Amino acid sequence: MSLMKFDPDWWVELEKNYHQTMVARQKLLQTHPQNVTFEYPGSELACRELMEMLVQFVTRRYPQYFSLERDNTVLVNRLLNTTTDLLATPPLKVLFDNIPEDYALMLRNEDDGLYYLRAAMVCSSVGWDIGQHRNKPLSGIHTHVPDFKEKMAFSMDRFFAKMPTDQPIQRCSWSLEDHAPLFSSPAVVPDWKRSAFAERPEELRPEDLRLRCDWQTLRRLPLSGAVVFNFKAVFSSFLELREEPYVPALLLKVLREGKENLITYKCVDHVRRVAMDALEVWAREQTEAGIVPADWEVSTLDESPFFPRWEEIWRARQGV
Repeated sequence: MSLMKFDPDWWVELEKNYHQTMVARQKLLQTHPQNVTFEYPGSELACRELMEMLVQFVTRRYPQYFSLERDNTVLVNRLLNTTTDLLATPPLKVLFDNIPEDYALMLRNEDDGLYYLRAAMVCSSVGWDIGQHRNKPLSGIHTHVPDFKEKMAFSMDRFFAKMPTDQPIQRCSWSLEDHAPLFSSPAVVPDWKRSAFAERPEELRPEDLRLRCDWQTLRRLPLSGAVVFNFKAVFSSFLELREEPYVPALLLKVLREGKENLITYKCVDHVRRVAMDALEVWAREQTEAGIVPADWEVSTLDESPFFPRWEEIWRARQGV
């Protein structure tokens, strides 16, 4: 599990799809509340502490959009034209109504010293939902993650026990999907399937694929001692990889040679086949165009997680 230091100045990032995301999250809260949020007794302090930290953050980071009134007891949201009474509204509801990201609170159990999921508001989940993991320890939450029990469970439990308040971290996990769902759980969909092309895999094309990146941060709250997971799912068109130097060859190698249970976790078989066919063509194109040296041995890039010319390409996509 690759962990990196996290600059807390980027804790919440507002994007152009803020309104669309907030509408989708509110709809999920109304239709499947038990699957997207809960709060166990004993987590009240941690929930309020998290809410207050996030409110302070967004009002300072985005003062043009958020502000506090009435002796700091009312949050004004100018993006949605709403006000929220911070004293009368449950802390997680305050966040659900204003913040477009997901949070899960882990609290230490005094009996065994392990951290258990005691409160959460999580909408971006595919193949699972946060409701099914309520009140579970880390090992119970990650039973579906390949090799977690064998290779990561002990070190993660130890990491949680020692994590200081001033050293937040971040990581990013990825997968390849053939659509871009925010929420898709077997608990609420009869005959659930991960793929939108499960019944017609022969129709799948590269332009249907999406690279899903789940950006996650982890930090300890100073008062309650709770450890907070923060999640945000970002979908990109698979076709964008074609213009990113070295990336097609790298991903092709991972899909070809990666451990089978890990690759199956990352993408279903027909998505993998379509992706590999396209990546092979794109990797060859980059070599023939001189973008990638013909004698390059495919390996992690020196600037990882960045690739050469990433900023130029990013700015072009932003139109700046």
